[in-house]
Amino acid sequence: MQKVINLKEKWDLLVNKLTKQFADGDELNMDGIIYLIGVQELGQGKRTFKKDEKVNLMHIAICKLLEPYGYYEFDYFDDDSWPHYKILTELPNLKPGEQTVLMKEAIINYFDDLNYLN
Repeated sequence: MQKVINLKEKWDLLVNKLTKQFADGDELNMDGIIYLIGVQELGQGKRTFKKDEKVNLMHIAICKLLEPYGYYEFDYFDDDSWPHYKILTELPNLKPGEQTVLMKEAIINYFDDLNYLN
């Protein structure tokens, strides 16, 4: 396999692999991938989530993704085994394009740490 060298190539490879594994024909977007990470981090397996739980899953994922950048730190698990994070540093004001690049990079790093792309 050819070595993937830039963010766009890695992103496209990741989206294709996740789409084949988890989507029913429609390509996953960033929100869908963040949701999957939240489900993974919650660790309660496949189940149906309520609307507010889906929002909380995405929050969990964002905290986990931005933890290596020093923005969040894991704090504790609540009585329902949901992880909670505390803010270490406020997120900088980023333009939408900059936010997208940061999140794509964080998502790729998350899956690289899991050796998912290998």
